[in-house]
Amino acid sequence: MKTTTKNTIRRSIALPNELVEELRSIAPPELRDNFNRLVTFILIDFTRRQKKCQFETVMAEMANDPAIREVCSVLSEEFTEAENDGL
Repeated sequence: MKTTTKNTIRRSIALPNELVEELRSIAPPELRDNFNRLVTFILIDFTRRQKKCQFETVMAEMANDPAIREVCSVLSEEFTEAENDGL
């Protein structure tokens, strides 16, 4: 009998057959015959992309923040002085 970990959540979903077939046709060979692994792989990739997008959005907001720009400007000036020291 298989035992499942406490960290596994089971869900039943309905997907169009065309989508499943398309996924299988473009999936890496090692994932084509294991739909659970394929869905897990896709969800992990989606999560990673979303986090990257959120990070880039926050960084863009910070780059446009006048207070942060002022601090960066001051730091840049201080480092420019150190660069001229020849160290």
